[in-house]
Amino acid sequence: MDSVSSSSAKKLIQIDVSADTVCPWCYVGKKNLDKAIASSGDKYTFEIKWHPYMLNPSAPKEGVVKKEFYINKFGPRAVQMESRMTEIFKGLGMDYDTSGLTGNTLDSHRLIYFAGKQGFDKQHKLVEELCFGYFTQGKYIGDRGFLVETAKRVGVEGAAEFLEDPNNGLKEVNEELKKYSSHIGGVPHYVINGKYQLSGGQPPESFLRAFQTAAKD
Repeated sequence: MDSVSSSSAKKLIQIDVSADTVCPWCYVGKKNLDKAIASSGDKYTFEIKWHPYMLNPSAPKEGVVKKEFYINKFGPRAVQMESRMTEIFKGLGMDYDTSGLTGNTLDSHRLIYFAGKQGFDKQHKLVEELCFGYFTQGKYIGDRGFLVETAKRVGVEGAAEFLEDPNNGLKEVNEELKKYSSHIGGVPHYVINGKYQLSGGQPPESFLRAFQTAAKD
């Protein structure tokens, strides 16, 4: 009986995350969000939904060399940015890998939407695996094989068939881009319980404070 009453007293914390799968700060933010959730003990029930954001909607589908893209976009700053991210990733126990390709993220967002239809826990795991592959193993975020293999690994069923038709999930992704991303200046962006907003690669403490504030409502 006690366990029933304690679980029903748990506050629901709903988190809407706008992110792009090629944004390193989005992955850093996710790792810190996960740390905050783990360290909040058993106080809250969490529901996390991922929403698309496209940093470069016109990026080529076939992909371009990641290092060249960063140098063309940021010039000499690209080297400093890479060394900074390398340090930040190292602090999270990961290697920051800038090998391989970068490019259009639309298919990854279609897949994330599809995973969400099978459960937000699967969606959250999928985002983790996609980012881990792209940022630490040089995998290409637009590679169909990588997307399908990652979906299978986290238990998302029917990904290959879903991605085969380029129109599947397209309307929904565009609607979500309009609803969640059109009014924000950058990513990652978090909305907690529909009203408390955080932006950027926040440390775990910032999330914990936001959970506490939201739980008081």
